[in-house]
Amino acid sequence: MYQRVKYGFGGRGMGDGVKNLLIANGVAYVLSNFMGPNVGGAIIRGFALNPANAFSHLYLWQFVSYMFLHGGFFHLLFNMYALWMFGSEVERMWGTKAFYKYYFITGIGAGLIQAVFAPYATVVGASGAIYGVLIAFATLFPKREITFLLFFILPVTLQARMMVAVFAAISLFSGVGGSSDGVAHFAHLGGMLVGWLYMKRGWDPGKLMKIYRDWQRKRQMHVADRDEEDLEHLRRMVDQVLDKANETGMDSLTRDEQTLLKKASKILKKKHH
Repeated sequence: MYQRVKYGFGGRGMGDGVKNLLIANGVAYVLSNFMGPNVGGAIIRGFALNPANAFSHLYLWQFVSYMFLHGGFFHLLFNMYALWMFGSEVERMWGTKAFYKYYFITGIGAGLIQAVFAPYATVVGASGAIYGVLIAFATLFPKREITFLLFFILPVTLQARMMVAVFAAISLFSGVGGSSDGVAHFAHLGGMLVGWLYMKRGWDPGKLMKIYRDWQRKRQMHVADRDEEDLEHLRRMVDQVLDKANETGMDSLTRDEQTLLKKASKILKKKHH
């Protein structure tokens, strides 16, 4: 796969974000594959994503750690190649901090969506985040032409936006069709979906938190207004009962009216405190 412009993918230097992610994934691969079966098995059990275990035992770090583990060398190679190829230019456009934020949001989102469709399947790999990076690249450079060697033989040239559409279609048909290739296709789709929402709809955790806080504030104000209305209604009822008691005496009050006074007394004392 190569890029048909004067400079290649990842040209003009690699950003710190991509470089650090490449190193972290490489280190994780060595630890999980070359430190012996006991160490490797413990790493997979503790840090690969198994949604059912992650939720039931609160192993929530798995929604991040699974992105650094890979099932084999070529799994790692293709993901890291794509990260370098497409992520370098995305990071160059956004800056390292924004790139990190986007990468982890799409990776975590991919894990969550995979959990909906395959809660008991164990998942490893950065593919969800990588597919998110592909969406970002295609959004930033929609008409950039990319040439693939189909089956490593036949050159096929596509614009970036068409490339992403093809990848999305493959993942969709494979996921819905129940492909047994061992690939987490819904994680791929999840990374794309979260990336698209982030890029096109302004979906952002900070914005979501602001929306949530605004909703909470309005809800609290609504509850407070409703409580004040209920309290005012209670006061009017108490005033009517007290007026009756002043005119005819406390003994003239019905059981319900006496109960109302006791209940109102407790409520008003609590409100006062």
